[in-house]
Amino acid sequence: MSNGKARFVASIIMPLLFFGACASGAKNRKELPYAYLTDTSRFFLLPPGGIEKPMDMAQYISASFQDQDYLMASWVKADETVIEMILLNEMGTTMGELSYREGLVSFTSRVFAEFLRPEYIIADFQLCFYNALPLGRALEKCGLVLETSGADRRVLKGRDLIYEIKKSAGAVKLINHLREYSYTLDGDFSQ
Repeated sequence: MSNGKARFVASIIMPLLFFGACASGAKNRKELPYAYLTDTSRFFLLPPGGIEKPMDMAQYISASFQDQDYLMASWVKADETVIEMILLNEMGTTMGELSYREGLVSFTSRVFAEFLRPEYIIADFQLCFYNALPLGRALEKCGLVLETSGADRRVLKGRDLIYEIKKSAGAVKLINHLREYSYTLDGDFSQ
């Protein structure tokens, strides 16, 4: 093979090898799951161990999004090692199963799979039920501020109110002012 042909072949093969090595490295590198709480605030999910108190309970969800109301039930198990949710319709049929453990989020659903990223469910859950100190630090890293007043919480970006969370022994209400959705979780949160 002549020098000119060898250089031509090398000029084609070397970039392919380089980009192939970069792509395989990216696949093997474990990226932490995240959710955008604003258009520019990327919140990396905290490990399951940050929960205020473990729960293994039924919750009833009433949600509102774009003038639509939704009702469903869920069974939530959350402790130092895992967050698991089973979403059920009014007849008790499983609509989806979500799991977050060891830095991995998995979600199976024939109903919600196309339009719902499970990282956003975990992020909302963490905003409601995680210890305020590590949660506040994680929010600061993405340019947000956590304010607490008793059990209630507010998440702000500058002066803009993004999330409002009101908690009682029997209900937790989350309002996302930026994305214009809200939901109430009814259950026995006094345990």
